[in-house]
Amino acid sequence: MGHALTRRNLLRGGLGLTASLALAGCGDGPDLPPASLNADVRLPEYIPYRGVETPLPGTPEGVLDGHLHYPAEPTVAFPDGPPATGPSISIMTLIFNPVPPPVGRNTYWRALNEQVGTDLSFEIVPVGDYPTKLSVVVAGGDLPDAMAILPQTAQRPAMFHALFEDLSEHLSGSAVRDYPFLANLPTQGWRTTVYNGGIYGLPMPRAAAGSAMLLRADRAEERSLDPRPGSFEEFRELCVGLTDTGARQYAVGDPLTTFYFVLEMLGAPNKWRQENGLFSYWLESEVVEQALEAMRLLVADEVIHPDGFNVVGRFKDWFGSGQIAINYDGVAGWNDYYRTYAPGTEGFALDAMVAPGFDGGPGTHWAGPASFGTLVLKKAPKERIRQLLRACDALAAPFGTDAYRLRKYGVPGVDHEMEGSDPILTETGRVETTLPTIFVTDAPQTLYLPEWPEVVPVQHDFHRRAVEVLVRNDAEGLYSDTDVTLGAQLETRLFDELKGIMRGRAPVSSWSDTIAEWRREAGDTIRAEYEESWENFA
Repeated sequence: MGHALTRRNLLRGGLGLTASLALAGCGDGPDLPPASLNADVRLPEYIPYRGVETPLPGTPEGVLDGHLHYPAEPTVAFPDGPPATGPSISIMTLIFNPVPPPVGRNTYWRALNEQVGTDLSFEIVPVGDYPTKLSVVVAGGDLPDAMAILPQTAQRPAMFHALFEDLSEHLSGSAVRDYPFLANLPTQGWRTTVYNGGIYGLPMPRAAAGSAMLLRADRAEERSLDPRPGSFEEFRELCVGLTDTGARQYAVGDPLTTFYFVLEMLGAPNKWRQENGLFSYWLESEVVEQALEAMRLLVADEVIHPDGFNVVGRFKDWFGSGQIAINYDGVAGWNDYYRTYAPGTEGFALDAMVAPGFDGGPGTHWAGPASFGTLVLKKAPKERIRQLLRACDALAAPFGTDAYRLRKYGVPGVDHEMEGSDPILTETGRVETTLPTIFVTDAPQTLYLPEWPEVVPVQHDFHRRAVEVLVRNDAEGLYSDTDVTLGAQLETRLFDELKGIMRGRAPVSSWSDTIAEWRREAGDTIRAEYEESWENFA
């Protein structure tokens, strides 16, 4: 689910503040093509890359390919030489890590430029500053060649039509075959790029499973606990077994994401559910009050970290250090935990739960967004657009190619050392390779952890179980300006009310009044806008 992803939460609402500046940059409002043309857009053909054998194959439904080792002889991605030779390319995007060294002091960056065939001039903006920077750049009109636009950005249809290239003639249908690595991107991600009857950018593909209820499997094994609960009561028993208040060890830290997990048990919508063209919001669901009653039981059991209701940004550290044993996080974090905490923790091991049915049987798993955001290209002559697309195609070279290995692991002997056929990042590599190419575009994600290959089958098994019961957000790829500008603010207030009810500060029955107020303030308007947007795609 979108708001289950911490990185998206950091940005929700902030980019909505660009609305007035975006309109200033776009003039008084261009005459937009009718939104009904969206239904006629031909998405790029999906042509999966078949150049590497996959010991743990993925599925079209969203299970990721898993690899224990990198091919000893990677496929040469660009046998005819660098694909995007020509003038330098300016790119503005964001970063969650510290900004890497500049190109003059970054061996990896220079090697990437050489491989692509041009100077990639990144303007790297720390995530907290990105909303303001985006607003100023759009309003000023001095645009980079390419820039990241996130789903929380307001006035997207008007902004895209006025300032950025419609890429349909380059990418629709079979045209994408000129860019074979972009053709390898799954169709679901391309749906998020469609506006004004055209394709207005490139996706940043992400795993279908999105998030995972990660579990410290080593802690569960130490206490002889079943790490795969089959009902809410069994989950509750697991939480009690993982809690030792005297040692300040708790089962979970974040009450809200634990609430999400309970809602997955109850089959609640993933953000928005569409039935016969009518949309319903996840917190309107009839099972919300049942989930709140369940959360009150967990609070009474004292399995939630006592600071969990009041802090943000601490849950990863608590989980890695063992203060909590269960943490709902993005699936990409799985590898990060091993690299950060396993070297100093004997026996460190993770698994992930898929929500069971509340009373037994199968539950559901909320899919994550198919694309983190959209990379848009400034309007330019056709040959320039083709060069930009060739550069992006290079940045989407998939696992098994020499280009992927360079993009993810840098220069051998500097950024990584080889163990067999596997690149292992050095200290230099861990700094240099944070260049945020993943917030430009990327290959489809792959399960691969060269330092701990035994982890990959565990991850693959989780993705298989999650995809079997996957529930997507039916509003993904649709647009509601009211949701962008007001949705996050109102949802934050709803979260505060939910936390108060969980802690017994208000009765569960008060929720019906809270959600009725949300409908009056903006919820029904948001719903209507999504329904109209859906009609234009149907």
